[in-house]
Amino acid sequence: MIKIAPSALACDFARLGEEVREVEKAGADYIHLDVMDGMFVPNMSFGNPVIASLRPATDIKFDVHLMIEEPIRYIEEFKKAGADIITVHYEACSDLDATLDKIHECGALCGLSIKPKTPAEKIFPYLEKCDWVLIMSVEPGFGGQSLIPYTLDKINEIKKEAEKQGLNILVEVDGGINAKNIGEVAAKGADIVVAGSAVFGAKDRKAAIADLKNIRVNG
Repeated sequence: MIKIAPSALACDFARLGEEVREVEKAGADYIHLDVMDGMFVPNMSFGNPVIASLRPATDIKFDVHLMIEEPIRYIEEFKKAGADIITVHYEACSDLDATLDKIHECGALCGLSIKPKTPAEKIFPYLEKCDWVLIMSVEPGFGGQSLIPYTLDKINEIKKEAEKQGLNILVEVDGGINAKNIGEVAAKGADIVVAGSAVFGAKDRKAAIADLKNIRVNG
């Protein structure tokens, strides 16, 4: 069954701790925390102080997605703030090997993300250092976008290459995913799906998460 990582960007920030605890009880597997710096992507979100303040409120794993330039500068701080998984962008690192090594040195699981227009094969040389790959199915930095269909082909490409290298890597997909299209994402082989308004915007969040997960079984 596919795992669901609700994106905290879609929650009510005035009730951040309560919102996260609610979706944890509703069946979420991770909380996806998008960190934006206004440089790698045009928008800004929040940083490690917000994550640190949220950490005592829940035991759910924090899936921290760093959409920032040269994230190696802050990896240690995000791990100390409570990140369980730290994902950086292929396009944002001048020394990607050192950045991925730093994530492991800090004791976090290591994720690597690519934008929609970045070919999957660009990250093949780095897969051995990754615990999972995050495929952006929309342009990073903006909410409310529609899923870009061709990005889903990367799921199988990465899975095949990981198998070829003898690696067990999870593939996460982020952007424009809802109950109407998650079946296609799951059918392509995704292990984890990031969902924002599809979960936090639902009146019954437990039912919303169950619907998203059941798509894989029924679809």
